[in-house]
Amino acid sequence: MKEKLALRVLGDIMGWSDERATQEFRWLSLMSRLKYDGYHDFLAGVRFIESLANWMQQFEPTDRECAYAFVRSALVYIGPAEMLRLVESFYPEHVQRRLARAVAQRHGVSPYRVWAQEKTAGAYDNLLRQTLFIGLSEGARLDLFRRANARTIRNEQVLLATYVNEEKWRKLREELASDLGVATDDQRAKFQCVYLIDDFVASGTTFIRKDAEDGPWKGKLAGFRDTIANVRESHFESDLTVCVHHHVATHRAVGVLEERQRQALDEEGAAQWFTNVEFSYGTILPADLPIDESALDEARDFVDLAQRYFDPDDPSTRNKHIEKGGTSAELGFAGCALPLVLEHNTPNNSVALLWADTPGNDGGNDEPERHAMRPLFRRRQRHS
Repeated sequence: MKEKLALRVLGDIMGWSDERATQEFRWLSLMSRLKYDGYHDFLAGVRFIESLANWMQQFEPTDRECAYAFVRSALVYIGPAEMLRLVESFYPEHVQRRLARAVAQRHGVSPYRVWAQEKTAGAYDNLLRQTLFIGLSEGARLDLFRRANARTIRNEQVLLATYVNEEKWRKLREELASDLGVATDDQRAKFQCVYLIDDFVASGTTFIRKDAEDGPWKGKLAGFRDTIANVRESHFESDLTVCVHHHVATHRAVGVLEERQRQALDEEGAAQWFTNVEFSYGTILPADLPIDESALDEARDFVDLAQRYFDPDDPSTRNKHIEKGGTSAELGFAGCALPLVLEHNTPNNSVALLWADTPGNDGGNDEPERHAMRPLFRRRQRHS
Protein backbone atom coordinates (compact mmCIF):
# COMPACT_ATOMS: atom_id res chain seq x y z
CA MET A 1 0.00 0.00 0.00
CA LYS A 2 1.41 3.38 -0.97
CA GLU A 3 2.06 5.82 1.87
CA LYS A 4 -0.41 8.43 0.61
CA LEU A 5 -3.17 5.86 0.36
CA ALA A 6 -2.33 4.49 3.83
CA LEU A 7 -2.47 8.01 5.27
CA ARG A 8 -5.81 8.68 3.60
CA VAL A 9 -7.23 5.43 5.00
CA LEU A 10 -5.89 6.27 8.44
CA GLY A 11 -7.45 9.74 8.27
CA ASP A 12 -10.84 8.19 7.42
CA ILE A 13 -10.53 5.69 10.29
CA MET A 14 -9.72 8.48 12.73
CA GLY A 15 -12.36 10.86 11.36
CA TRP A 16 -9.86 13.74 11.12
CA SER A 17 -10.66 17.06 9.51
CA ASP A 18 -8.50 18.11 6.56
CA GLU A 19 -6.54 20.49 8.78
CA ARG A 20 -5.94 17.87 11.46
CA ALA A 21 -5.06 15.24 8.86
CA THR A 22 -2.46 17.50 7.25
CA GLN A 23 -0.85 18.14 10.62
CA GLU A 24 -0.79 14.48 11.64
CA PHE A 25 0.34 13.22 8.22
CA ARG A 26 3.39 15.46 8.40
CA TRP A 27 4.38 13.99 11.76
CA LEU A 28 3.59 10.40 10.79
CA SER A 29 5.60 10.58 7.56
CA LEU A 30 8.61 11.98 9.38
CA MET A 31 8.56 9.47 12.25
CA SER A 32 7.94 6.55 9.92
CA ARG A 33 10.98 7.30 7.80
CA LEU A 34 13.26 8.22 10.70
CA LYS A 35 12.31 5.39 13.05
CA TYR A 36 9.33 3.09 12.83
CA ASP A 37 9.68 1.78 9.27
CA GLY A 38 12.93 0.11 10.33
CA TYR A 39 11.15 -2.33 12.62
CA HIS A 40 12.25 -5.86 11.69
CA ASP A 41 9.02 -7.80 11.99
CA PHE A 42 6.47 -5.98 9.90
CA LEU A 43 4.79 -8.27 7.38
CA ALA A 44 6.02 -8.16 3.78
CA GLY A 45 4.85 -5.01 2.06
CA VAL A 46 3.74 -3.40 5.32
CA ARG A 47 5.37 -0.50 7.12
CA PHE A 48 4.40 1.58 10.13
CA ILE A 49 1.54 3.66 8.69
CA GLU A 50 -0.18 0.60 7.17
CA SER A 51 0.27 -1.24 10.47
CA LEU A 52 -1.09 1.74 12.42
CA ALA A 53 -4.20 1.94 10.21
CA ASN A 54 -4.85 -1.77 10.71
CA TRP A 55 -4.21 -1.53 14.46
CA MET A 56 -6.62 1.38 14.90
CA GLN A 57 -9.53 -0.55 13.42
CA GLN A 58 -9.74 -2.88 16.41
CA PHE A 59 -10.86 0.01 18.64
CA GLU A 60 -14.30 1.51 18.91
CA PRO A 61 -14.40 4.96 17.23
CA THR A 62 -14.66 6.64 20.64
CA ASP A 63 -11.43 4.93 21.79
CA ARG A 64 -9.29 5.62 18.74
CA GLU A 65 -8.17 9.09 19.75
CA CYS A 66 -6.89 7.70 23.08
CA ALA A 67 -4.97 4.95 21.27
CA TYR A 68 -3.47 7.44 18.82
CA ALA A 69 -2.47 9.84 21.61
CA PHE A 70 -0.63 6.97 23.27
CA VAL A 71 1.36 6.27 20.10
CA ARG A 72 1.95 9.98 19.51
CA SER A 73 3.17 10.86 23.02
CA ALA A 74 4.00 7.78 25.12
CA LEU A 75 5.50 5.16 22.79
CA VAL A 76 9.25 4.59 23.25
CA TYR A 77 11.11 3.13 20.27
CA ILE A 78 14.78 2.17 20.47
CA GLY A 79 16.00 1.98 16.90
CA PRO A 80 19.18 0.75 15.19
CA ALA A 81 21.10 4.00 15.74
CA GLU A 82 20.39 4.04 19.47
CA MET A 83 21.23 0.35 19.87
CA LEU A 84 24.46 0.75 17.90
CA ARG A 85 25.49 3.60 20.20
CA LEU A 86 24.84 1.45 23.27
CA VAL A 87 26.85 -1.45 21.84
CA GLU A 88 29.75 0.77 20.80
CA SER A 89 29.95 2.43 24.21
CA PHE A 90 29.94 -0.88 26.09
CA TYR A 91 33.69 -1.48 25.94
CA PRO A 92 35.06 2.03 26.66
CA GLU A 93 32.48 2.97 29.27
CA HIS A 94 32.14 -0.31 31.13
CA VAL A 95 34.76 -2.94 30.29
CA GLN A 96 37.81 -0.70 30.02
CA ARG A 97 36.98 1.27 33.14
CA ARG A 98 36.35 -1.84 35.21
CA LEU A 99 39.55 -3.60 34.13
CA ALA A 100 41.60 -0.42 34.65
CA ARG A 101 40.27 -0.09 38.20
CA ALA A 102 41.11 -3.73 38.91
CA VAL A 103 44.70 -3.36 37.65
CA ALA A 104 45.15 -0.05 39.48
CA GLN A 105 43.99 -1.58 42.75
CA ARG A 106 46.37 -4.54 42.42
CA HIS A 107 49.37 -2.34 41.67
CA GLY A 108 48.56 0.60 43.92
CA VAL A 109 48.28 3.26 41.23
CA SER A 110 45.52 5.58 40.04
CA PRO A 111 43.40 4.15 37.21
CA TYR A 112 44.41 6.92 34.83
CA ARG A 113 48.08 5.92 35.25
CA VAL A 114 47.60 2.28 34.28
CA TRP A 115 48.84 2.92 30.73
CA ALA A 116 51.70 5.17 31.86
CA GLN A 117 53.87 2.27 33.05
CA GLU A 118 54.91 -0.78 31.07
CA LYS A 119 54.21 -3.13 33.98
CA THR A 120 50.64 -2.01 34.57
CA ALA A 121 49.90 -1.61 30.87
CA GLY A 122 50.99 -5.22 30.37
CA ALA A 123 48.87 -6.30 33.34
CA TYR A 124 45.86 -4.61 31.74
CA ASP A 125 46.46 -6.38 28.41
CA ASN A 126 46.70 -9.74 30.18
CA LEU A 127 43.55 -9.15 32.22
CA LEU A 128 41.68 -8.12 29.08
CA ARG A 129 42.84 -11.32 27.37
CA GLN A 130 41.64 -13.30 30.38
CA THR A 131 38.15 -11.93 29.89
CA LEU A 132 35.41 -13.77 27.98
CA PHE A 133 32.41 -12.10 26.34
CA ILE A 134 29.33 -14.32 26.00
CA GLY A 135 26.03 -13.43 24.36
CA LEU A 136 22.83 -14.52 26.10
CA SER A 137 20.64 -13.98 23.04
CA GLU A 138 20.81 -12.67 19.49
CA GLY A 139 19.87 -9.27 20.89
CA ALA A 140 23.31 -8.98 22.53
CA ARG A 141 24.53 -7.81 19.10
CA LEU A 142 27.98 -9.33 19.45
CA ASP A 143 28.48 -8.86 15.73
CA LEU A 144 28.46 -5.09 16.27
CA PHE A 145 30.56 -5.47 19.40
CA ARG A 146 33.27 -7.41 17.58
CA ARG A 147 33.43 -4.94 14.71
CA ALA A 148 33.63 -1.96 17.05
CA ASN A 149 36.54 -3.52 18.96
CA ALA A 150 38.26 -5.53 16.22
CA ARG A 151 41.76 -4.35 17.16
CA THR A 152 41.21 -4.69 20.89
CA ILE A 153 39.35 -7.95 21.51
CA ARG A 154 40.18 -11.22 19.78
CA ASN A 155 37.45 -13.28 18.15
CA GLU A 156 38.47 -16.16 20.43
CA GLN A 157 37.22 -14.15 23.41
CA VAL A 158 33.70 -13.76 22.05
CA LEU A 159 31.14 -16.58 22.31
CA LEU A 160 27.71 -16.28 20.72
CA ALA A 161 26.05 -18.57 23.28
CA THR A 162 26.67 -19.93 26.78
CA TYR A 163 26.48 -23.56 25.69
CA VAL A 164 29.99 -24.60 24.61
CA ASN A 165 31.14 -28.15 23.94
CA GLU A 166 34.21 -29.76 25.48
CA GLU A 167 36.36 -29.37 22.35
CA LYS A 168 35.65 -25.64 22.19
CA TRP A 169 36.58 -25.19 25.85
CA ARG A 170 39.87 -26.99 25.19
CA LYS A 171 40.70 -24.69 22.29
CA LEU A 172 39.77 -21.59 24.28
CA ARG A 173 42.30 -22.45 26.97
CA GLU A 174 45.01 -23.38 24.46
CA GLU A 175 44.60 -20.04 22.68
CA LEU A 176 44.59 -18.17 25.99
CA ALA A 177 47.80 -19.88 27.11
CA SER A 178 49.47 -19.15 23.77
CA ASP A 179 48.61 -15.45 23.95
CA LEU A 180 49.84 -15.22 27.54
CA GLY A 181 53.07 -17.04 26.65
CA VAL A 182 52.61 -19.89 29.13
CA ALA A 183 52.02 -23.64 28.93
CA THR A 184 48.45 -24.87 28.46
CA ASP A 185 48.42 -26.49 31.88
CA ASP A 186 49.88 -23.40 33.57
CA GLN A 187 47.62 -22.09 36.33
CA ARG A 188 47.89 -18.60 34.85
CA ALA A 189 46.07 -19.76 31.71
CA LYS A 190 42.64 -19.23 33.20
CA PHE A 191 39.88 -16.70 32.68
CA GLN A 192 39.47 -14.15 35.44
CA CYS A 193 36.36 -12.38 34.19
CA VAL A 194 33.30 -13.26 32.11
CA TYR A 195 30.85 -10.77 30.63
CA LEU A 196 27.34 -12.09 30.05
CA ILE A 197 25.68 -9.73 27.57
CA ASP A 198 22.05 -9.26 26.58
CA ASP A 199 19.91 -6.59 24.98
CA PHE A 200 17.17 -5.96 27.50
CA VAL A 201 15.99 -6.78 31.01
CA ALA A 202 12.62 -5.68 32.37
CA SER A 203 11.49 -7.89 35.26
CA GLY A 204 14.67 -9.93 35.79
CA THR A 205 12.66 -13.16 35.69
CA THR A 206 14.31 -14.62 32.60
CA PHE A 207 17.76 -13.92 33.97
CA ILE A 208 17.40 -15.14 37.56
CA ARG A 209 14.35 -16.49 39.36
CA LYS A 210 12.73 -19.17 41.47
CA ASP A 211 9.53 -20.79 40.22
CA ALA A 212 8.72 -21.96 43.75
CA GLU A 213 9.88 -20.70 47.14
CA ASP A 214 11.64 -23.98 47.95
CA GLY A 215 12.64 -24.72 44.34
CA PRO A 216 16.00 -24.36 42.59
CA TRP A 217 17.31 -21.13 41.10
CA LYS A 218 16.64 -20.88 37.38
CA GLY A 219 17.26 -18.48 34.54
CA LYS A 220 20.20 -17.53 32.37
CA LEU A 221 22.65 -17.05 35.24
CA ALA A 222 21.87 -20.49 36.66
CA GLY A 223 22.14 -21.90 33.15
CA PHE A 224 25.61 -20.42 32.74
CA ARG A 225 26.67 -21.87 36.08
CA ASP A 226 25.53 -25.33 34.99
CA THR A 227 27.21 -24.95 31.58
CA ILE A 228 30.67 -24.31 33.04
CA ALA A 229 30.37 -26.79 35.91
CA ASN A 230 32.77 -29.30 34.29
CA VAL A 231 35.38 -26.69 33.37
CA ARG A 232 35.03 -24.18 36.18
CA GLU A 233 38.09 -25.38 38.04
CA SER A 234 40.27 -25.95 34.97
CA HIS A 235 39.37 -22.85 32.96
CA PHE A 236 38.42 -20.16 35.49
CA GLU A 237 40.11 -18.49 38.43
CA SER A 238 38.69 -19.36 41.83
CA ASP A 239 37.74 -15.69 42.34
CA LEU A 240 36.05 -15.46 38.93
CA THR A 241 34.05 -12.27 38.42
CA VAL A 242 30.84 -12.56 36.40
CA CYS A 243 29.91 -9.20 34.90
CA VAL A 244 26.35 -9.02 33.64
CA HIS A 245 25.67 -6.29 31.09
CA HIS A 246 22.34 -5.35 29.54
CA HIS A 247 22.24 -2.67 26.87
CA VAL A 248 18.81 -1.52 28.12
CA ALA A 249 17.22 -2.07 31.54
CA THR A 250 14.13 -0.92 33.37
CA HIS A 251 14.47 0.88 36.68
CA ARG A 252 12.65 -2.02 38.31
CA ALA A 253 15.09 -4.63 37.00
CA VAL A 254 18.16 -2.96 38.50
CA GLY A 255 17.01 -3.57 42.07
CA VAL A 256 15.54 -7.00 41.31
CA LEU A 257 18.77 -8.41 39.86
CA GLU A 258 20.88 -7.21 42.78
CA GLU A 259 18.46 -8.60 45.35
CA ARG A 260 18.05 -12.00 43.68
CA GLN A 261 21.80 -12.38 43.28
CA ARG A 262 22.21 -11.82 47.04
CA GLN A 263 19.49 -14.35 47.80
CA ALA A 264 20.95 -16.97 45.46
CA LEU A 265 24.42 -16.59 46.95
CA ASP A 266 23.07 -16.85 50.51
CA GLU A 267 21.10 -19.99 49.69
CA GLU A 268 23.53 -21.76 47.36
CA GLY A 269 26.81 -20.74 48.96
CA ALA A 270 30.05 -19.72 47.27
CA ALA A 271 30.86 -23.29 46.21
CA GLN A 272 27.63 -23.62 44.19
CA TRP A 273 27.08 -20.06 43.02
CA PHE A 274 29.08 -17.01 41.93
CA THR A 275 30.55 -14.90 44.71
CA ASN A 276 31.45 -11.96 42.52
CA VAL A 277 28.63 -10.80 40.26
CA GLU A 278 28.57 -7.22 38.97
CA PHE A 279 25.76 -5.62 36.97
CA SER A 280 26.06 -2.83 34.42
CA TYR A 281 23.69 -1.22 31.93
CA GLY A 282 24.00 0.78 28.75
CA THR A 283 20.96 2.83 29.75
CA ILE A 284 18.36 2.58 32.51
CA LEU A 285 14.82 3.56 31.58
CA PRO A 286 12.98 6.06 33.82
CA ALA A 287 11.14 4.80 36.89
CA ASP A 288 7.89 6.37 35.63
CA LEU A 289 8.04 4.80 32.16
CA PRO A 290 5.41 2.08 32.88
CA ILE A 291 2.06 3.37 31.68
CA ASP A 292 0.36 2.64 35.01
CA GLU A 293 2.90 4.86 36.77
CA SER A 294 3.54 7.43 34.07
CA ALA A 295 3.22 11.17 34.53
CA LEU A 296 1.77 11.36 31.00
CA ASP A 297 -2.03 11.47 30.76
CA GLU A 298 -1.81 9.75 27.36
CA ALA A 299 -0.03 6.78 28.90
CA ARG A 300 -2.32 6.39 31.91
CA ASP A 301 -5.46 6.72 29.78
CA PHE A 302 -4.26 3.81 27.64
CA VAL A 303 -4.31 1.44 30.64
CA ASP A 304 -8.09 1.14 30.33
CA LEU A 305 -7.84 0.21 26.65
CA ALA A 306 -5.05 -2.26 27.34
CA GLN A 307 -7.34 -4.07 29.75
CA ARG A 308 -10.64 -3.85 27.84
CA TYR A 309 -9.25 -4.95 24.46
CA PHE A 310 -7.25 -7.88 25.81
CA ASP A 311 -7.80 -11.50 24.79
CA PRO A 312 -6.77 -13.55 27.86
CA ASP A 313 -7.22 -17.02 26.39
CA ASP A 314 -5.11 -17.06 23.24
CA PRO A 315 -1.87 -19.14 23.41
CA SER A 316 0.19 -16.05 22.62
CA THR A 317 -1.11 -14.20 25.68
CA ARG A 318 -1.60 -17.13 28.02
CA ASN A 319 1.03 -19.85 28.11
CA LYS A 320 3.47 -21.44 30.54
CA HIS A 321 6.09 -18.80 29.88
CA ILE A 322 3.71 -15.86 30.48
CA GLU A 323 2.55 -17.54 33.70
CA LYS A 324 6.09 -17.36 35.09
CA GLY A 325 5.58 -13.61 35.36
CA GLY A 326 2.87 -14.15 37.95
CA THR A 327 0.27 -11.88 36.30
CA SER A 328 -2.00 -11.76 33.27
CA ALA A 329 -0.35 -10.28 30.18
CA GLU A 330 -2.62 -7.33 29.39
CA LEU A 331 0.03 -5.00 30.83
CA GLY A 332 2.86 -7.20 29.61
CA PHE A 333 4.87 -10.01 31.15
CA ALA A 334 5.09 -9.64 34.97
CA GLY A 335 2.88 -6.56 34.75
CA CYS A 336 5.75 -4.38 33.56
CA ALA A 337 3.32 -2.13 31.60
CA LEU A 338 5.96 -0.83 29.21
CA PRO A 339 5.23 1.30 26.13
CA LEU A 340 8.49 0.02 24.65
CA VAL A 341 9.49 -1.32 21.24
CA LEU A 342 13.00 -2.46 20.27
CA GLU A 343 13.94 -2.35 16.60
CA HIS A 344 14.53 -6.11 16.34
CA ASN A 345 11.50 -7.22 18.41
CA THR A 346 8.86 -6.00 20.83
CA PRO A 347 9.42 -7.23 24.41
CA ASN A 348 6.54 -9.19 25.89
CA ASN A 349 6.98 -6.93 28.93
CA SER A 350 5.31 -4.22 26.85
CA VAL A 351 1.52 -3.87 26.93
CA ALA A 352 0.01 -6.71 24.93
CA LEU A 353 -1.96 -4.40 22.63
CA LEU A 354 1.33 -3.42 21.00
CA TRP A 355 2.37 -6.94 20.01
CA ALA A 356 -0.37 -9.57 20.46
CA ASP A 357 -2.03 -11.12 17.40
CA THR A 358 -5.11 -13.16 18.32
CA PRO A 359 -8.19 -14.39 16.36
CA GLY A 360 -10.63 -13.68 19.18
CA ASN A 361 -14.04 -15.29 19.44
CA ASP A 362 -17.46 -14.00 18.37
CA GLY A 363 -19.22 -15.74 21.23
CA GLY A 364 -20.55 -18.68 19.23
CA ASN A 365 -20.78 -22.28 20.50
CA ASP A 366 -21.49 -20.98 24.01
CA GLU A 367 -17.93 -19.67 24.31
CA PRO A 368 -17.24 -16.26 25.85
CA GLU A 369 -16.76 -13.44 23.37
CA ARG A 370 -13.12 -12.39 23.09
CA HIS A 371 -11.60 -9.39 21.38
CA ALA A 372 -9.44 -10.10 18.32
CA MET A 373 -6.15 -8.29 18.96
CA ARG A 374 -4.19 -6.71 16.10
CA PRO A 375 -0.50 -5.93 16.66
CA LEU A 376 1.03 -2.55 15.95
CA PHE A 377 4.54 -4.04 16.14
CA ARG A 378 4.21 -7.76 15.53
CA ARG A 379 6.27 -9.74 18.05
CA ARG A 380 8.47 -12.67 17.10
CA GLN A 381 7.79 -15.15 19.87
CA ARG A 382 10.87 -16.67 21.51
CA HIS A 383 8.83 -18.83 23.86
CA SER A 384 5.72 -20.93 23.50
